[in-house]
Amino acid sequence: MNSCKIFIVEDDPWYGEILEYHISQNPDNRVTRYGTAKDCLGNLYREPDLICLDFTLPDMSGEELYRKIREVHKELPVIVISAQEKISVAVKLLKMGVSDYLVKDESTKELLWNSINRVKENLNLKQQVEQLKVELEQKFSFEKSLIGASDALKRIFQIMEKAVKTNINVSITGETGTGKEIVAKAIHYNSELRKKPFVAVNMAAIPRDLVESELFGYEKGAFTGANYRKIGKFEEANGGTIFLDEIAELDLSLQSKILRVLQEREVERLGSSEKVKLQVRLIIATHKNLLQEVQEGRFREDLYYRVLGLPIELPPLRERGNDILILAKHFAEEFSRQNRMGSLNITKEAKDKLLKYTYPGNVRELKAMIDLAAVLCENNEIRPEDIQINSPKVESSFIMEQKSLKEYTFDIIKYYLKKNNNDVMATAKVLEIGKSTIYKLMQTNALA
Repeated sequence: MNSCKIFIVEDDPWYGEILEYHISQNPDNRVTRYGTAKDCLGNLYREPDLICLDFTLPDMSGEELYRKIREVHKELPVIVISAQEKISVAVKLLKMGVSDYLVKDESTKELLWNSINRVKENLNLKQQVEQLKVELEQKFSFEKSLIGASDALKRIFQIMEKAVKTNINVSITGETGTGKEIVAKAIHYNSELRKKPFVAVNMAAIPRDLVESELFGYEKGAFTGANYRKIGKFEEANGGTIFLDEIAELDLSLQSKILRVLQEREVERLGSSEKVKLQVRLIIATHKNLLQEVQEGRFREDLYYRVLGLPIELPPLRERGNDILILAKHFAEEFSRQNRMGSLNITKEAKDKLLKYTYPGNVRELKAMIDLAAVLCENNEIRPEDIQINSPKVESSFIMEQKSLKEYTFDIIKYYLKKNNNDVMATAKVLEIGKSTIYKLMQTNALA
């Protein structure tokens, strides 16, 4: 922080003047001195950033004054300066919450200087954290976090609106790159928990033998290499939201332990018998079909119903129509701004190429394509040749292969059968074909 408003409460005018002079050597410190507790309390409306007070005042003890300050400003830093060297007094005040306790001697000025700097660093850190929270709230407003105007996206917004009004668990599904973590953050930062922790854990990124200690934490000495106590992710998220990404990657044994944590609302660190009570909202995400994972024995049914909550299925980018162009324009503007380039224009031919592609990597892939195109283009104009399609999955995309109409028909039906968990009725309805057509193809093993 640049400017720090400091009150000095000292009944000895000579000593108070010395402290004021010393602290004022830093021009960022704006010091006001008071000789009594009453004067200090009467000026608390001026909202000081820090108070340095003498423990022995003529009209009130330092302890009593501290209590009264706390009634007005619960988190205002207070440094106590005292002629008393009793350890018990210092311990009592520090337990009450004073920032520091200094004894009056020849080193007081230097110690006070260092203590004030520590307090200012902490205040500065708090200001930064609060600013980050404000920025996060703005960044994760629905319209800024998920960009587009398609009907599919509007339906997602409607469901998210319902999610932020309650503390119900949320399960987000969708292909890789559709923005599952962005949705989770948007829900958290628009809910009543916005000022509480948001802890994201990617299950697929943690080695299997470390998942339990990462989630639940451990005590010092719990196992070889546990040289200190570690707070687990569940405990870290206490009071806020924990986001378990790619939850389908969890081993069945760990699934049972997470189920117990969710049921009992408490967690036990490895190597400890102490149970820590939890009040945490759960948001999970996966690119897999969890119900199918249950049916095939890879995901516990009881955990499935515990985490399902409010389901949100994110549509793949290829089903969002002109959102592709809206996102492309946004990514081009973002890249241009970050790299101090002029305004980028995407030609009609380039837009046509973007619309024809199927984006197996979804929004993440589109951003990578636009970033590269912005670098390759000439005269700030993105042309078709600047758009590089290098997806490792491109060979499996329908429109990118040379096939007969019959072969395409088989592929499309197989795709929707898989998407609908082999539900023939649902697939026939979506494709607007007779179910007998699907059964006939199945009998000839064309869909095997």
